[in-house]
Amino acid sequence: MNPKVNFFFENAGQWQKEFEKLRTIALSTELVEDLKWGCPCYTYEGKNIFLIHGFKEYCALLFFKGALMKDPNQILIQQSENVQAARQIRFTDILQINDLEKELRAYMFEAVEIEESGAKVEMKKTKDFEMVEEFQQRLDENLALKEAFEGLTQGRQRAYLLHFSSAKQSKTRDARIEKCIPQILDGKGLND
Repeated sequence: MNPKVNFFFENAGQWQKEFEKLRTIALSTELVEDLKWGCPCYTYEGKNIFLIHGFKEYCALLFFKGALMKDPNQILIQQSENVQAARQIRFTDILQINDLEKELRAYMFEAVEIEESGAKVEMKKTKDFEMVEEFQQRLDENLALKEAFEGLTQGRQRAYLLHFSSAKQSKTRDARIEKCIPQILDGKGLND
């Protein structure tokens, strides 16, 4: 039990009982408890295995390499189509956690085995992400913009491509692109 993580559980509000039960199960695995991204994160030899987090509608265990897990109980959820590696197990009450305690422990140990094996999730390459026509046109017309975009890290490029392509209307895509051009030219990512 890591004391610096206690505040998360003490101030949990809506999911306090559920978080405490998940913590008890997590600590029984003898993984190292740490605080990352403001959430309890459980690590093995310095590698992130899973974390506990909550939302308005549910609380969850998030397995960083969940895409590689077997999931015999069909309880792992991909949060969105753009999430490549992580998978969640979601809960809306403590009874669900109690009913799945044995399975949760097995999933935690499987996640450690995956980490020990060195297995990696095959991630989509930036070129595999949708390049909206509006942005491609801007890149074709503006060499400085094209060079600046290509100079960004792959992750920053993907963030922009996802941001632009998630708009349903061309007008919205254009507005997003215009707003982001100065940031791209400054070598900054979407959230910098």
